[in-house]
Amino acid sequence: MAASLTASEVISALRAEGVRVVEVGNWRTHNRNSRGPWGPLNGSIVHHTVTQGTSATVAVVRDGYASLPGPLCHGMIAKDGRVHMVGWGRTNHAGGGDPKVLEQVIAESYGTAPSKPARGNANGVDGNARFYGWECENLGDGKDPWPKAQYDAIVRVQAALCRTHGWSAKSVIGHLEWSNDKVDPRGFTMSKLRSDVAERLKHPASWNLNEEDPMAGITKRDIYDAVWRTDLMTPPEGRAAEENPTWAPESVLRDAASYAIRGEAAAVRVEAAAARIEAAVARLADGS
Repeated sequence: MAASLTASEVISALRAEGVRVVEVGNWRTHNRNSRGPWGPLNGSIVHHTVTQGTSATVAVVRDGYASLPGPLCHGMIAKDGRVHMVGWGRTNHAGGGDPKVLEQVIAESYGTAPSKPARGNANGVDGNARFYGWECENLGDGKDPWPKAQYDAIVRVQAALCRTHGWSAKSVIGHLEWSNDKVDPRGFTMSKLRSDVAERLKHPASWNLNEEDPMAGITKRDIYDAVWRTDLMTPPEGRAAEENPTWAPESVLRDAASYAIRGEAAAVRVEAAAARIEAAVARLADGS
């Protein structure tokens, strides 16, 4: 269990994780705190919105509707990957859920997924007090795509919370894992999302999965050839390149030493030749 992050703390955590944040109106003080507690926080819940269009979706999750006042989450993750912050404090996102699932999330004690929830919104424990909530722009029909930018933002948001609180990815669940009358999110599995969050937590917050490793695919043989195999260099006498199949560093160093010795000998020969030429030129100058 943990005290909730402040609005400033969550913004810093999200931006450090590479999340593009949009601050919507008075989101820092927009909440449902008058209706119940918020905290201690035990985890984060991922939802889908069953809406289409970013502007309309932001309006819905911020203001809610007649039977369910807003805010309906803390942030809405749009198709383009931007996260629209619409509230901070207690929000109407989780509703009632299974107390056994809550225990498993607190202890981070489950396997690939929590136990199937046996309770729902009508008879469950108050999830609005215990979880951060993130709505994701999607029709929720299992067909509406999840663009790469959006899914990456979902991973980053959850990783930012886990990293800041010292949680593992098991503190992240889907609404369908919390309440037996919910199906969201649809279109990806929560076990896959948790796996991706866990992978991200192995790296610094600034880690970018899409950055290419400049050394990817380069072998020791490639480095050897690039450094030592030039038009001016051939394998040392008595040593063919095939005799160093593993391209072990010590072997490369031995080859380098051999090149250096050969280079020194060549320099001595050049110096001797220059001396002979100089003597010949002197004799010609003397007319001898």
